[in-house]
Amino acid sequence: MPIRTHVPIRLPELEKSKLSMTFNELVRLLERNGLSVVKEKGSIRYYGKPGIDRLIRLDYHGSREVPTGTCHAILKAAGLKGGRIDD
Repeated sequence: MPIRTHVPIRLPELEKSKLSMTFNELVRLLERNGLSVVKEKGSIRYYGKPGIDRLIRLDYHGSREVPTGTCHAILKAAGLKGGRIDD
């Protein structure tokens, strides 16, 4: 088992069965956890991070709320699903 060099924190929003998060909040969450924009075309952004072998697509819509299923899928693809977020 690898030794963890960071202490994960729990976010209350991720413990709920239904997430309520705007696109702005989701982008901040991704960027705080080491993901960065790899490419962008219009409102579509692709995020990447070393250790994740595929890009994460995010159709950015600012202050609009992210649909629950979309939010779950993005967090799962980013490795952030399950309420444990790296600081």
